[in-house]
Amino acid sequence: MAKIIIFDTTLRDGEQSPGFSMNMDEKLQMAHQLALLNVDVIEAGFPASSEGDFASVNIIAKKVHGPVICGLARMMEKDIVATGNALKPAKRKRIHVFISTSEIHMKHKLKKTRAEVMEMTIAGIKLANKFTPGDVEFSCEDATRSDPEFMYEVITNAIKAGATTVNVPDTVGYTIPDEYGRLLDGIFSNVPNIKNAVISVHCHDDLGLGVANSLTAIRHGARQVECTVNGIGERAGNASLEEVVMAIKTRKDLFRHS
Repeated sequence: MAKIIIFDTTLRDGEQSPGFSMNMDEKLQMAHQLALLNVDVIEAGFPASSEGDFASVNIIAKKVHGPVICGLARMMEKDIVATGNALKPAKRKRIHVFISTSEIHMKHKLKKTRAEVMEMTIAGIKLANKFTPGDVEFSCEDATRSDPEFMYEVITNAIKAGATTVNVPDTVGYTIPDEYGRLLDGIFSNVPNIKNAVISVHCHDDLGLGVANSLTAIRHGARQVECTVNGIGERAGNASLEEVVMAIKTRKDLFRHS
């Protein structure tokens, strides 16, 4: 079986769950425990969102060793620069940039055209590569409600610009397993340079399908799963780290060819 990368976002998306906010000492303790669990990537926070988040990502970058330390950034220069600066002390680091590709988000959230989103994607990834060369993750926010043809084009250009991981998130917990599998199949069939990047998935549990969708994505070629401890996270939560890991371990008969 190919290596499945476990990307833990408890300290970023998980902390958005009501009642689960952590102070800096608690975040650092959690990061150390995640390192002991041998997760591959720790998304330590969103440095541009506040001084506190910048400081917590920075201290984790200094003191937690083993996993890649990752920071989230919008596709904006100020976010990317802040994230790069927060991550400076880390031995292994990644900037995770995101931008919406669905019509509803582009029109009402970003107020950007498709051409503007494409331009911002290319410029943002190139800038991120100056801070974390060779390890930049790109997310098509709201991927499961995006026009697939446009998303194929965005992903192709993102990889050309230097994205090494491409995340296909079910941002609002909208999709179901069969549909998600077809979306992944379409990406592998229609993005010509797809072999130059790891495909990642990030599933929310609004319909109770976060883990099911994540496992389906692995069987359709995804190589990274984004999850949280106990499935905590925004709204109904995220795919549960322990459930994803144990499903793969227990059902090797289903995942050995993944």
